[in-house]
Amino acid sequence: MKTGSTQKISAVIITYNEMGYIEPCVASVAFADEIIVVDSYSSDGTYEYLSGLPQVKVIQHPFQDFTKQKSYAMKQATNDWVLFLDADEVVPNNLREEIIRATRSTKPEVAYWFRRKFMFKNEHLRFSGWQTDKNYRLFRKSKVKFCQERRVHECLKVDGKSGTLKEKLVHYSYKKYGDYKGKMLRYGQLKAQQDQERGKQPGILKLLLAPFWKFLYNYTVRLGILDGRKGITVCYLNALSDLERYREYRLLRRRSGELREATSPTALSPVSE
Repeated sequence: MKTGSTQKISAVIITYNEMGYIEPCVASVAFADEIIVVDSYSSDGTYEYLSGLPQVKVIQHPFQDFTKQKSYAMKQATNDWVLFLDADEVVPNNLREEIIRATRSTKPEVAYWFRRKFMFKNEHLRFSGWQTDKNYRLFRKSKVKFCQERRVHECLKVDGKSGTLKEKLVHYSYKKYGDYKGKMLRYGQLKAQQDQERGKQPGILKLLLAPFWKFLYNYTVRLGILDGRKGITVCYLNALSDLERYREYRLLRRRSGELREATSPTALSPVSE
């Protein structure tokens, strides 16, 4: 089912080693007028798989951070309406119909929030901090831009009114323990780099306590306890991201200090005349 000629949709996805995720993601956006995937030089066959799909335009582009990669990917879309997905997200049929109705509306909003249904392997994780999760996923690219000051958990600046779709996007973020752990560690590293770039100097006590607070908050206040063992696992790994942020921040500060010391006038060798 295609949209009208004046309301064409570009489905845009970024990938890196997404085999096992990307197949259902691409299949779920087959209704789009074009599918563009920007791949960060995957080594698991993702690029080769996508290259074999005639309906997909796949481009390889080096990854710096999520904001830069998504900004680049959005620019590749030829249509104004962009449906932006992560490779581990799937558009169910009911949401697909709602997306088409929204873009065909006589007075559409310029951007739409999507609520997400978080999947722990193949089971719905109902709490653990994910119950109110939502992101911008459908928007007119002429009316938005990504906030360049963020490296991870990118935000979108919207010039106009936003709406929220009723149907949920299915988010298969947790498939394997190792995959999710790696993702959380990477997020923590990017957040630390973001802190350093902004000149933020969070106190050591705050950085040390943040992981424990995050676990307790998601497990108790955000009802992770009701998710059983799944809740413990997800709350722990999300807290691990904050712990990695502290570790990476300390490492960056130390390297920065060593660099300043090495380049200071007193550290330079005297030059013979």
